[in-house]
Amino acid sequence: MIEEFYEVLRKRRDVRGEFTGEPIPGATLLRILEAAHAAPSVGLTQPWDFVLVDDHATRETFAKHVHEEREVFAEQLTEDRASTFANIKIEGILESSLGIVVTYDPARGAPDVLGRHAIADAGLYSVCLAIQNLWLAATAEGLGVGWVSFYREPFLGELLGVPAGIRPVAWLCVGPVSKLETVPDLERHGWRSRRPLTEALHHGRFTPRDPGSA
Repeated sequence: MIEEFYEVLRKRRDVRGEFTGEPIPGATLLRILEAAHAAPSVGLTQPWDFVLVDDHATRETFAKHVHEEREVFAEQLTEDRASTFANIKIEGILESSLGIVVTYDPARGAPDVLGRHAIADAGLYSVCLAIQNLWLAATAEGLGVGWVSFYREPFLGELLGVPAGIRPVAWLCVGPVSKLETVPDLERHGWRSRRPLTEALHHGRFTPRDPGSA
């Protein structure tokens, strides 16, 4: 059982191009949303909401916006990096079965949010934990998830009618996939390589490392 859990962690991928478009069974969708809703949250505020987006026109509008933001990013790159980036697919908005937008409401439970008085972002961290729960549950169910981050929050908020003061933290593309790649897309396409755990470990105090060291 414990090995199966770690296998889910290893299998999880940010999916873009492998969605089949097949529908997600209702019971399966409910299970992954329940997993997300079971995440820990600062002050037990559960500051998240989940907007399920299956309308094709809405997804087309969002995909067009994401494409425009992709171009904005590409224009900032050097010629070499732009060439690498050109081969990287960044989203599966139209190919996936469903879009799930996860939002953050900082007013939920306020003003007396236990545990947030010294760390204002603790509520946002809670939303990220809900997203991670959803992602791992979806992986365990054989589904793929892709986190779209090439968008402007005001645009997405207006598109979905999100009230002022509530942040759309993530558009997640969710659905059945043909496969899950064994190597992350950005690594396969040469954008960046993962660093080993040994480079991220510090004992007692944070020890800065020479960027050029092995």
